[in-house]
Amino acid sequence: MITSIDQLDFSKQYTYADYLTWKFDERVELIRGWISRMSPAPLVNHQRVSIKLAIQIGNFLENNKCDVFVAPFDVRLTNKRKKVANNSIQSVVQPDICVICDETKLDKRGCIGAPDWVIEILSPGNSKKEMQEKFSLYEENGVREYWIVIPMHFAVQVFDLVNDKFTFRSFYNKGDMIPVGIFDDFAIDSKKIFS
Repeated sequence: MITSIDQLDFSKQYTYADYLTWKFDERVELIRGWISRMSPAPLVNHQRVSIKLAIQIGNFLENNKCDVFVAPFDVRLTNKRKKVANNSIQSVVQPDICVICDETKLDKRGCIGAPDWVIEILSPGNSKKEMQEKFSLYEENGVREYWIVIPMHFAVQVFDLVNDKFTFRSFYNKGDMIPVGIFDDFAIDSKKIFS
């Protein structure tokens, strides 16, 4: 049994079945089988932005079939858009916020398959992971809408999945209303995010 992160071999690829056996407090993600350490607890501003986004989304979804989840929440990505055995899943991520509209993707451990909408909030030190590694992982797994929130610049980059590729929609700044592509009648008020 693995009880300390120091017992892991960072030169080895792991699966979700391995991940389930780890008994330590530190949060990690698996990206294509490779261990990715999570940053220490997010800074206060990161938490504020996350909560303000989750409140707006949660209020909108109150009478909707979709659910919103905030980290830590395991999302198992299969790159096949179907359920597979734990020992073959190599990507387990914990998006800051995700929205899932297909309840068959939910089980007691989290989500298996692509959420409909993922929001990652950049903090110092995590930009490369969100901008490169997770970007391509979310794209190839079929996340329909991906937002990268940049609190230090009061900005949000939005990407929509078109023909299995993320297409840059727009760069939104504080004060803009940000349309949510997966819903026809919903926009996020960025003034409330960055207030």
